[in-house]
Amino acid sequence: MSCVQTIMDYGLRSLGIGERLLPRTDFTLCQQFTLIGSGMIWNIYFGLFALLFGFFLATVVALGKGSRHFWLRKPSEWFIFVFRGSPLFIQFFFAYFLFLSLKSVNPMFDAFTSAWLGALIVLFLNTAAYTGEIFYGALRSIPKGDVEAADAYGLSGWARFRRVIWPTMLRLAWPAYTNEAIFLFHATTLVYFSGFPAWQQRGDALYYANYFADKTFNPFVPYPILAGYFILLSLTVIGCFGLVNRYLNRHLPSDRRVKMKIRPQIIR
Repeated sequence: MSCVQTIMDYGLRSLGIGERLLPRTDFTLCQQFTLIGSGMIWNIYFGLFALLFGFFLATVVALGKGSRHFWLRKPSEWFIFVFRGSPLFIQFFFAYFLFLSLKSVNPMFDAFTSAWLGALIVLFLNTAAYTGEIFYGALRSIPKGDVEAADAYGLSGWARFRRVIWPTMLRLAWPAYTNEAIFLFHATTLVYFSGFPAWQQRGDALYYANYFADKTFNPFVPYPILAGYFILLSLTVIGCFGLVNRYLNRHLPSDRRVKMKIRPQIIR
């Protein structure tokens, strides 16, 4: 079988498109690259949607934690404390147990016991808590002069938040938020170890890497391939977030713009 045929057969296998049966013998390098790459579709899915939904929830949580009202501040503080104070791995198991219990009460919760939805919810809540704390720190770092200038121009309420507070908060938080995004994509590999099952062997990248490691008794081929894919994904995230960071700082003089640097030692 040629490499092109292998890509056509297994390139979208993680989505249920193409060959149903996994290779059993004569494992080639092309098969490993193709199937692990196919599994990366799920890792990108988990990370992308968790980031998208978590971004908006994190904004609400940050504003809630910075609120003067007790009934807004305390729930936000406890939400951040619970999801930052417990391991993500344990959160997966608690969520799976909860969804199984709800499924026994009402069949409508059946989808929540699948990885595509249940694991996504856990990642979404986890990154919302971490990002909420990042946004809260940026919110407290907004110069008072910016807020006073907005007041002087007659801006208040939603207009002041939309045009002054929120853009400044994002600008200050963006470098740290980039690290959180990288961590989140790496954390998607934990879905494989969680209780959420992969349907019909349509797993993520680690699922296929582990499959080849077990079958060939040689983990030094599939796992470096997996690491290479995640390095490329991390570089893509850094590049995309760097463009957003440049846009957020476009109004500042060049010597005052916050430049993003790759600093692996601060990535969790």
